[in-house]
Amino acid sequence: MPGQTPRHPDGAFDDLRRTVHDGMSAAELAGTDAWRAGWQYFETGFYWEAHELWEPVWMALPEGAPDRALVQASIQLANACLKARMGRLRAVFRLCDIAQGLLDGGGWQGCAAMDVPANRLRMILDRLRGGESVLCTEPRKVQNNA
Repeated sequence: MPGQTPRHPDGAFDDLRRTVHDGMSAAELAGTDAWRAGWQYFETGFYWEAHELWEPVWMALPEGAPDRALVQASIQLANACLKARMGRLRAVFRLCDIAQGLLDGGGWQGCAAMDVPANRLRMILDRLRGGESVLCTEPRKVQNNA
């Protein structure tokens, strides 16, 4: 948690990030350890770590590619989840709006891209906007410390 817990050591995610290479197809990127581990981190509430792993995936996808919009929306949602945990609700809603725009304009129109169903991301958006936790374990209200 930024400002509350110690930072990871430099290079902690390098091995996972190195599974991403320029020129990989979206299908290949969806199979990388970086993308998959990012989702494991996300699903267990480690949003900053998920963002760190997804960033090279996003950067490897071509500008304007529908999959790039989905990855960028995922990164914004991870950031929104982190802000929710920190009680920064204005930031949550701003980031949700950014993610929504990416999902709406992504060009993949609701189909699964990068092995993530669009409805999964939309469910995360709805839960965040409703003040609920997005963790798979137990839904609970997020504290409002704004």
